[in-house]
Amino acid sequence: MFKSRQKNTTWLQKWFILGLILLNSAMLISCENKATIDAFQMNKKLGKAVNILGYDGAFWKNLESGRFQKKHFKIIKEGGFETVRVNLHPYSFMDSSYILKDSWLKNLDWIVENALAADLNVILDLHEYNAMADDPVGKKELFLSVWRQLAPRYKSAPENVLFELLNEPNRLLTIDLWNQYLLEALVTVRETNPNRFVIIGPGNWNGYESLPTLKLPENDNRIIATFHFYHPMEFTHQGAPWSSQTKDITGIKWEGALADQKFIEDKFIEVSNWSKNNKRPLFLGEFGAYDKGDIDSRVHYTSFVARTAEKYGFSWAYWQFDSDFIVYDIENDQWNEPIHKALIGN
Repeated sequence: MFKSRQKNTTWLQKWFILGLILLNSAMLISCENKATIDAFQMNKKLGKAVNILGYDGAFWKNLESGRFQKKHFKIIKEGGFETVRVNLHPYSFMDSSYILKDSWLKNLDWIVENALAADLNVILDLHEYNAMADDPVGKKELFLSVWRQLAPRYKSAPENVLFELLNEPNRLLTIDLWNQYLLEALVTVRETNPNRFVIIGPGNWNGYESLPTLKLPENDNRIIATFHFYHPMEFTHQGAPWSSQTKDITGIKWEGALADQKFIEDKFIEVSNWSKNNKRPLFLGEFGAYDKGDIDSRVHYTSFVARTAEKYGFSWAYWQFDSDFIVYDIENDQWNEPIHKALIGN
């Protein structure tokens, strides 16, 4: 009797273990296949976006001290935007072992949670382009360490939380070197986020003309390519103190002459052809005209770029919510109406 009961118990145990294995496998499959849309559909969902927290350093030290507040997520959503591109500068918040400070991570959690609560898509954009351009080899471990920590932290986040590996790789972070680094970072992300949508742009400042140099893994269809557009620079960056070539230029207008429109349209056709040939959706991650240009020209330019991007199926993100190029006047708690209407329409 004991042997028979023991045999039955062993048999039940085996079936119980097999059941757990099958259940676990089903859960893994469900988790791995939780994505409901493809990259082109997600790119369409990104729609109209705005860059936030580009220069709000106080926020990351103490979110109560930052200009950007919780109410601004609702303002952004009600203002007609569908996505926020969060500009992250984490390097100065890492210890000697490249571990991110808990306070910085909690502030980032706060952003993601409140943006999602406001029904906004979220792009986590690693914005340490200057540090990487100055010393890409010395900063490589910093770069990869960020994604080793952020990827697992947000592995269970909804699919409308996207990762952007690095903003505007440039200078010493050459095109060839960037093509190596992006693959390593992508492998890091895919270890915990096999289906996460990842945004990747080319070297040379994410310039549209460098898209043909961008080398992406052909078997990864969860990638949205990105480019930035600030042409003509003499207009968009006139008077910008950080631009050595245009800081002393003033009075350049953009009135939407046919030649000016054709210049932009030709570039976007070029980019659109790349998208079609490479079967990659495109996100225009930054565009705009600096505040020193006259407002009428800035409105004409901003509106034309936004509408032309939409015409060719690109999602877009305006640079930026506040600080400079502003679309929202935080100090006076109101939209910069001419720029806002140029972006969203009436």
